[in-house]
Amino acid sequence: MSKAKILQQVLSGTSDANVRFDDLCQLLLGLQFEMRIRGSHHLFRKAGVEEKLNLQRDGDKAKPYQVRQVRAVLLKYHLGGET
Repeated sequence: MSKAKILQQVLSGTSDANVRFDDLCQLLLGLQFEMRIRGSHHLFRKAGVEEKLNLQRDGDKAKPYQVRQVRAVLLKYHLGGET
């Protein structure tokens, strides 16, 4: 899925349970977050962003509460250009 569509899906908040984990990771990498993997935890950090995002797979989907956390960070820091 394209970065714009993933961003729109995450920011809309209408289908948090249907966001693919790999798509969410690619969105964060595209927004210049640094990824570190420790076991099943995918940790994302970015200069200027206080929060650390910790994502885990739920099958091939991202966990809905983690999608909400990503959305909150994107909105708080005006990331993605559509906020």
